[in-house]
Amino acid sequence: MRPITGASLSMDRSLLPILAAMMLAAGPPVQGFEPRPLDANQPVRGWMILSDSREDGLAVIRAAPDYDINHLQISHHVVHDLRHVRDPRRRELANTFIRAAHQAGIQEVVLWDRTLYGLRHYPAMFKTGPGGTIDLDNPEFWAWFKNDYREMLDLVPDIQGLILTFIETGARVERQHSVAMRTPQEKLAAAVNAVADVVIGERALNLYIRTFSYDDGEYDNIIGAIGRLKRPEIRLMMKETPHDFFLTHPNDRFAGMIARPTIIEFDAAGEFNGQGLIANTWPEYMLRRWSDFLKRDHIVGYVARTDRYGTTRMIGRPSEINLLALKRHFEDRSVDAEQVYREFIARRYGAEAYPHLRPAFGNAFDIVTSTLYTLGTNVADHSRLNFDPYPSSYARHVSGKWIDPPVVRVGHGVDRELHYWDEVVEHIAPRWAKAGGAQLSEVPKVVTAGWLSPEERMNEAYLRMVLTQKDHGVRLAEASLQHVRDAEPHLRPEDHQDLLHHFTRTLLTARLYRAAAAAYWGFRVWARDGEHRTDYVTRETHDGLLTMRAVAREIRDYPVMPPRGQWSWVEDADMADQYWTWIVEKGWPERTRGHETGLGGATFPLAEGSP
Repeated sequence: MRPITGASLSMDRSLLPILAAMMLAAGPPVQGFEPRPLDANQPVRGWMILSDSREDGLAVIRAAPDYDINHLQISHHVVHDLRHVRDPRRRELANTFIRAAHQAGIQEVVLWDRTLYGLRHYPAMFKTGPGGTIDLDNPEFWAWFKNDYREMLDLVPDIQGLILTFIETGARVERQHSVAMRTPQEKLAAAVNAVADVVIGERALNLYIRTFSYDDGEYDNIIGAIGRLKRPEIRLMMKETPHDFFLTHPNDRFAGMIARPTIIEFDAAGEFNGQGLIANTWPEYMLRRWSDFLKRDHIVGYVARTDRYGTTRMIGRPSEINLLALKRHFEDRSVDAEQVYREFIARRYGAEAYPHLRPAFGNAFDIVTSTLYTLGTNVADHSRLNFDPYPSSYARHVSGKWIDPPVVRVGHGVDRELHYWDEVVEHIAPRWAKAGGAQLSEVPKVVTAGWLSPEERMNEAYLRMVLTQKDHGVRLAEASLQHVRDAEPHLRPEDHQDLLHHFTRTLLTARLYRAAAAAYWGFRVWARDGEHRTDYVTRETHDGLLTMRAVAREIRDYPVMPPRGQWSWVEDADMADQYWTWIVEKGWPERTRGHETGLGGATFPLAEGSP
């Protein structure tokens, strides 16, 4: 490791005592250890830190040796683009994590990058293409580009490589000007090859290119670009799912199909699935995906996200079990979920707690997929309560984009198959989303097939299915909380209290979603008037509104708030209050995203005496 110099720290001397304390917290250096890029034949066992919480990041790093982690990615709120190392605060934190990781024996530490950056990053002299685009045919641009990378890498001299996202970036390279390069694939490959010339050719570091796609068509660009890469040393990192991390998405079918060493990116932290604030303990799910990938060619390892910003780290919390599942199955393919449950619960809480915590933890997958999901598709905005006006739930994030035929088997008391588009989305999506307010351009087959109509289709039959599913989630959450109560004699007091709060939050979330579903979808049916205004619809809407209001107060008044990251749990109460205002007091907005809602000004009359 290079010596720590004042130049590499680039921070005020008043921070030195803090840094010294953190270095001690990381533990003494591993004897005989030398950081270096992982060889092509070394399995990759990786974690990723997204949060800029120093305390939480260091806690993750301290736990890494127990999981044999040899690869650490520093991303998002620390370094999302490599240009962020020019920010003294970000650079100091990144270098702190890098040094702590090396002291913990992690061989390879890499930073995230996404190129091209926004157009403002690049000098005006190069933006001579149509509309102020960069002229990619200008060799001076590429000389400047490579030198920019040299200067940035000089600021983080102890890293072993980069994770490069080269699609869907700030100034998308495929939209820049070139006469010589006629296709998006050529432009994408040119950007990656230029970065690789510096990272691999000059610095002898590892370069992993990260891929994902919004639709099938974008994969043509990605695969075409990979085929034009010049350096065989370039490796791949591919998500477990196509585009984003949803429990109902299939495995990414391209992962392992391209003849380059590939690591799988797992979202063990639940970006759309509770972010560890509620029960996210599902080793069965982790092993189901992981065992499939491990059967494919070219898969050399994994990297797991360990947080979703802020203080949401998984280490020391129930969702840490997902990290153990990945580790254990990678080192021994015969390890199953039951073994993971036993090992984790015994190690973290004590073997005597197993009979109670096993069923409590085991309910988590069905709780989340019947609460944050509705009839097989996610309806949570990055785990937030937001049925409406969040648009992506009804187009971009629908699992039916990636399944042929797009049919889902819904359990949770519903117990039937449904077509994702002309049954699920056609009914649960608001009118404005189907009229063009969602990303329908990403699902041209759906539009061509005429599976969606720009009219309100929610009805009593679908309301009954939605509420049946939400009731299932509430019952499972109640059962899990009771299991935790029963475990009290077998737990340390602090662990029992922590689990009580964890599963109480889970139950309150399930109850709030159930009530908000009755209020929101019930109101939409009730507002259709006539034959749709049945006793069932009226009663469920009425009771849903009152329960939603009451549970929102319980959440806001809850004495112990959870960690906070991208999702702030208490803000779900604010969303519930917003629905109350729109449905009961002021009337639903007339337009959303420029489209008529069909509910403009409508309100629901509560029974006399209701609060």
